[in-house]
Parts: sequence; structure tokens; C-alpha cells
Amino acid sequence: MTSAGRRRIDEIGDESRRRILDAAEELFAERGFERTSFVDVAERSGISRGSIPWHFKNKDGLLIAVLDRAMDRFMDPEQYHQALPTLATLLEDYRRWVASGNSALMFMVLTEAMHSAGTVHQQYEEFLGQRRQGVQRWLRAHRPAGVDPAAATERERAVAAALNGAVIGIHLQALIEPDGVDLDAALQSLAGFVDDNLTDLWKEPAKDKTRRAPGKGTRSRKRAG
Repeated sequence: MTSAGRRRIDEIGDESRRRILDAAEELFAERGFERTSFVDVAERSGISRGSIPWHFKNKDGLLIAVLDRAMDRFMDPEQYHQALPTLATLLEDYRRWVASGNSALMFMVLTEAMHSAGTVHQQYEEFLGQRRQGVQRWLRAHRPAGVDPAAATERERAVAAALNGAVIGIHLQALIEPDGVDLDAALQSLAGFVDDNLTDLWKEPAKDKTRRAPGKGTRSRKRAG
């Protein structure tokens, strides 16, 4: 096969994949994961049902692919390779994704992952791991010179988990209670808090110098008499 022919096949494959993802994203948003079948996706996309598992293996794989693409639409890692973004920029991109209307997909996948020990659980675990690693790379780029790499890596890993959890928590609250949670203000507050305390991340934690006197504060002492 000529290179032109191979290129044409690849283009057809990419187009089929895009149409399947477009249809699945719409259907998941309209009906939910459980009520959407490969037949539904095939009818909506105009692509044969047999092509869907060829591209995505199974329904779980399709769901993860939809979520990945939905996030990359606003937070594609490639766009950050030219220059290190500020945390405010990263959170603003996340805010735009939440505002796009399809961000509930993250929690749809989470629900499936929590009730499964199979593919979707493993893929969601990888998805969250990739997001934490992205935060770790951002933190590592701000690491001061002379800091012990091993100790710094442990702290950065913990902070990445905490920051990722905070963002997801704010996101979930805004979806459930949009009138009670100001998404913009909450994300800006988080960015400001991290920026204000970023230099303290790599400092050695202060040792607790307080010592409790033996027997003090316990309730085990018998009453006199």
C-alpha cells in the first residue's frame, strides 16, 4: 500500500473515532452511562456498531476516552510545553471546562469506577494519576535549588494529591449547588492560597517541641477516697 493510501485510511479512522466520541459524549450527557448502548452510539454517529469496540475495546474504554477528550479540549498538556503556566492559568482552564457543560462526565466515570474492580476502575485510576503527575511537574519546576530531591518529591506528591482533591471537590460542589458555590471565586481563592504558601512547601516541617507531662490530660487517674 502506498503512503498516500495508508494516510487516507488513517484519516478515515480518525474521522470515525471523532464521530463516535461526539455521539457518545452527547448521549452520556442526555441519558447517562447505563442507558446508552453501542447501538445508540452507532445510530447517532452513523458509524457501524462493530467499529466501536475496534476503536475503544468496550463501553468503559469509550467512557474514559470521552472524558479524556473533554478535558483535553480545555487542558491539553501539549499547550503547556512552550512555557510553564501559572496556577491561575491552569485553574482558569479547568473553570472553562466546567462551564462547558460536559464536566459532569468526570463524576459519571467516578461512579462507575467506585463500583467496579475492572477496566474502568483501572483506567480512572490512571486518569487521576496523570492529573496528579501534571501537578507534580508544575511543582517540580518551582522547586528551589539545593532542596533534597527525595524529600521534595514526597512532599510534592502529597501536595499534588491534596490540590487535585481540592479542585475536584470545588467542582463537585459547584455542580450540585451552582447557586451556593461561586466556582470562579473558589478556584481563585485556591490559587491565591497555594501561591502565598508555595515557598513553604519545601521547608522542613517544624518539630513539635511540646511535651505532655506524664499522667496529665488522662482520665485514668482514680479519684481519691
